[in-house]
Amino acid sequence: MGENTSGAAVKEKKSRFKTLKAEFKKVIWPDRKKAVKQTIAVILASVFVGVFIAILDTVIQFGLGFIL
Repeated sequence: MGENTSGAAVKEKKSRFKTLKAEFKKVIWPDRKKAVKQTIAVILASVFVGVFIAILDTVIQFGLGFIL
């Protein structure tokens, strides 16, 4: 019923965290200027897609209303 937590299981967890830490050190984080540019690009793209979907929805509603 109860699990036996042996030293191997604890070492395995520590090993996983060491591996994770090592992988995070490999990540190339963007500088502030690049992060701001990318954030603005994502926000603008989201707004444009939202506006496009809203316009498309309005046109479809008008068309269905006209047909029905």
